[in-house]
Amino acid sequence: MELELEALNLPSDSKRPFVIAGPCSAETEEQVMTTATQLAQKGCHMFRAGVWKPRTKPGGFEGNGEPALKWMAEAKKETGMMMCTEVATPEHVELAMKYGIDLMWVGARTSANPFAMQELADAMRGIEIPVLVKNPVNPDLELWIGALERINLAGVKKLGAIHRGFSSYDKKIYRNLPMWQIPIELRRRIPNLPIVCDPSHIGGRRELIAPLCQQAMDLGADGLIVESHCNPDCAWSDAKQQVTPDVLDYILTLLQVRDETTTTENIQMLRKQIDEQDDKLLDLLSQRFRVCREIGQYKKEHNMTVLQTGRYNEILDKRGAQGTLCGMSEQFVKAVFEAIHEESVRQQLEIINK
Repeated sequence: MELELEALNLPSDSKRPFVIAGPCSAETEEQVMTTATQLAQKGCHMFRAGVWKPRTKPGGFEGNGEPALKWMAEAKKETGMMMCTEVATPEHVELAMKYGIDLMWVGARTSANPFAMQELADAMRGIEIPVLVKNPVNPDLELWIGALERINLAGVKKLGAIHRGFSSYDKKIYRNLPMWQIPIELRRRIPNLPIVCDPSHIGGRRELIAPLCQQAMDLGADGLIVESHCNPDCAWSDAKQQVTPDVLDYILTLLQVRDETTTTENIQMLRKQIDEQDDKLLDLLSQRFRVCREIGQYKKEHNMTVLQTGRYNEILDKRGAQGTLCGMSEQFVKAVFEAIHEESVRQQLEIINK
């Protein structure tokens, strides 16, 4: 389905994207007010804080609930900032609206559950404030789009997505793998949907926030949602991924925002070269598959199996090594040849089974 969307109209300036900033959790009234005041002084217009914080395992700080909404309402009154928080149940939506929350987002664990999403969508019917939907914990684009569609079908047109990365058993550099190809495909599928990057949850460490912010801008993100705390080392949740308002302001000052609409004559010429090379690639692949089909015919006539494991391993090892010499990662080259091999097997099976 095609989403019916309206502009979010979130505050920003010409030098920065719109930024939603604030602590992971609203811990105390003093912490909320101090952080909001410091962020407002740095030119931030939107304050975020988690009010309900169920953790992966029980026993940790799980949020202050309704009292925290009262603190945020007071911070809004004192600073003039928009207030933003996560909602996960219909009751959360009702309380957020009661205390004047200006923007709500749906978390990754909630967006992964169609039952929970439908309950939220029903509770949001008729609201006019913006709603942002985080990607599900698992890398499933259809599930992400489905969550957005449910909210949109409820009449919410000020809608956006948050890219916060995807959970992985095998943790390496990032807390959550960026898997940039998924938000890029979301942008291709729904071009007018605003996409916000969450570098705090992708990185999981404050030293990764700056490069992730820049990478998000380079890939055309519309805004950022960053965890910022007046005293991050003492935060009650996710301390390692939060930065002070001063550090956040420094990161944003150095941020280089690209102009997507500017296309010079030089880049047009380079893109023309890319198009020419793509044409050659497709022609070469066509020739390669023609040979593969001839091999398939030979295998059929000589009663041979399609899959020749030794030959397949030889191709992957040889081409992977060649790829590194050409400035490409071995992993990328292997992925390309795995896809080519899969198509070769498909075409040969068609021939053998005729």
